[in-house]
Amino acid sequence: MEEFNDKLTNAAPVSDISEERQTETALVADTELVQLRDEDVEQKVYYKELTPTRMVLRRFFRSRLSVVGLVMIVALFVFAFLGPPIGRVFGYNWGETDVDRTKVLKRYGDWISYEVDGEKVDKYAYQFSYTEVELNNYAAPSKDHILGTDVRGMDVFARLMYGGRVSLTIGFVVVILETLLGVIIGGISGYFGGWVDQVLMRIVDILNCIPTLPLLLIASVVIDSWGVPGQARIYYLMVIMTIFGWSGTARMVRGQILYLREQEYIVACEVMGIPTWRRIFMHLVPNIMPQLIVSMTLGLGGIILYEATLSYLGLGIPIPYAAWGTMISSSTDPITMSYYPNLWIPAGLLIVIAVLGFNFVGDGLRDAMDPKARK
Repeated sequence: MEEFNDKLTNAAPVSDISEERQTETALVADTELVQLRDEDVEQKVYYKELTPTRMVLRRFFRSRLSVVGLVMIVALFVFAFLGPPIGRVFGYNWGETDVDRTKVLKRYGDWISYEVDGEKVDKYAYQFSYTEVELNNYAAPSKDHILGTDVRGMDVFARLMYGGRVSLTIGFVVVILETLLGVIIGGISGYFGGWVDQVLMRIVDILNCIPTLPLLLIASVVIDSWGVPGQARIYYLMVIMTIFGWSGTARMVRGQILYLREQEYIVACEVMGIPTWRRIFMHLVPNIMPQLIVSMTLGLGGIILYEATLSYLGLGIPIPYAAWGTMISSSTDPITMSYYPNLWIPAGLLIVIAVLGFNFVGDGLRDAMDPKARK
């Protein structure tokens, strides 16, 4: 032991020892310091390198709001697209336009008028007479109808699922089309510059100056005057919302391309004779994908609100086909709003959940893809 201590005393300082020799010393059981020889043990140090994708995912899942938003979106997709087949497995067979024509006893109400302090007051009151009818409308929530039925005897819960398909499909398809159109026009404008940039950006300025919602209302009225069938209106809505929604993406892409086209690797592409389209779409556009993903995610909520607004105003998906906005618009009369909240509150909550979920995910992606973030 004395010989071992002498060796430790005469040893070189830790800072003068190479990293390989430092790793050959270990503290065993907190009792004595043992020096290991090269022929006794071979130690290797491994460093785990994080790819950019893994770094983004790691930052994203550290944010609680981002995880909450992702859970909300996944739950909505499961509810809308897997809900009907799962319901059939458990015997819940109501479809989007199925009407419950079971004979039931209905108690009807009527408006009554009376005076209070000399003023006439109108009130909706139920009569105490029951009549057997062949339409089970305004049914209360039960095991047969989880959220009851609407004025036409259709199951509210089933229509919520099918309405979610419409709203979510429109949102995703329109966002993808807007992004593709914006990337093409913005990429061409930013790369070539000159008169091409001037012409394309003036078109973008004109679209940005025109209010979107009034244009959508006018276009919806025109579609209605053409007598387009109910389910086909969804495709016209997608096209109209794409035409008026790509300008923001094009301006963002153009600004990024103006900066990236001066980088060294683009100059190298020019020297190597790589075609222009390949420089734009294979070298420039991939470098702005983080910004595009964040823009697409944040834009989904706005598109769902636009669709719900048009459906609420009666210019979206027509009755009897289901959409969340259409379900709310069919419940705007005072009687339904006051006495049948199960017809409009669930649809409103689903719209809120969808918009909040996409906004939470968009905020999380924006923070996760920030290269200056340290966490």
